[in-house]
Amino acid sequence: MKVIIAPDSFKESLTAMQVANAIEMGFRQIFPQAEYIKLPMADGGEGTVQSMVDATQGEMVFLEVTGPLGEKVEAHYGILGSTDEQLTTTAVIEMASASGLHLVPRDQRDPYITTSYGTGELIKDALDRGIKHIILGLGGSATNDAGLGMAQALGMHFLDAAGKPLGAGGLALMDLETVDVSQGHPKLAQCQIEVACDVTNPLCGDNGASAIFGPQKGATQDMINKLDTALGHFADVMVKSGFADQRDVPGVGAAGGMGFAMRSLLNAELKPGIDIVMDSVGFANKIKDADLVITGEGRIDGQTVFGKTPMGVLQQANMADVPVIGIAGCFGEEAEVILAHGMKAIFPIIPGLAELDQVLADAERNVTATARNVAACLQLDKMV
Repeated sequence: MKVIIAPDSFKESLTAMQVANAIEMGFRQIFPQAEYIKLPMADGGEGTVQSMVDATQGEMVFLEVTGPLGEKVEAHYGILGSTDEQLTTTAVIEMASASGLHLVPRDQRDPYITTSYGTGELIKDALDRGIKHIILGLGGSATNDAGLGMAQALGMHFLDAAGKPLGAGGLALMDLETVDVSQGHPKLAQCQIEVACDVTNPLCGDNGASAIFGPQKGATQDMINKLDTALGHFADVMVKSGFADQRDVPGVGAAGGMGFAMRSLLNAELKPGIDIVMDSVGFANKIKDADLVITGEGRIDGQTVFGKTPMGVLQQANMADVPVIGIAGCFGEEAEVILAHGMKAIFPIIPGLAELDQVLADAERNVTATARNVAACLQLDKMV
């Protein structure tokens, strides 16, 4: 029997690889001779770098970069241990590592001034190493600068009417007069960039970057209005500078408009995160002769079918006609919706009422126990 184990992380308790290890441990108690292939998954959000590095036996790169408020922070990205069909090495970067909301104390959150410069420094480091394929995960950002800082870190120039460089932050875009990309990093042209983006927000308007994501970054309604105007002005100047008008492309409003800069300035492709992850680890090829796929995440609910890891895994497995079982930390409302999409069964791991801290602490043991019981049910089915 060949079993593919492809879970996402259980937030605040286990990484995707730790979940996969626990599932394997439980299954081996019943099926010790089975072949197990662990492919820790992610959907482009938090944990994507670690999952993909683990899945490909890659390496982590640690460096000091500029944080959202201009301070120095420790950040990281991953270099995958496998290459793609063109034998190209891939770097995986999470924007949150360098420009994340968690790096800014709640009382200091100010999207007028927060910058994505550190994310650009991570990209620059990967380019300097000769990386020709970059995957950037958006999510959890503290910024609303439409990628201004990121582009500045890559050598591009954004000038005001006096010919002076813009400062940091989304509000600085109000003064933008000239965009000059001629001094951008010389290796950008040879690099394919994919952006893991699971939202469809445009850059501006009621559903744009500032209105939808600004409040969690510290923006008041007045700030939202000004930031929305600033991002619209950025798009106008880009058009005047000869760039295509990308402001209404679905997803460009992600991460405070970072999607806009990635698409407009770096010619990046915006794709669902789980699709990028599965393509990068060769998921479709590895499940072709599998007998079972086990996936899961910390919480399975009605939203799981909208681009989350278990749904992406399920869709690929359905095409290969391989049955899928889900294991979750807990169930939310309408968790059963995923069963209508073809998942055979779903199991929560919590054995009884307990305080949250205890539930998180016992997660590994509970995953193993649940996996063991799932395997026992499969064995019983073969006996009946």
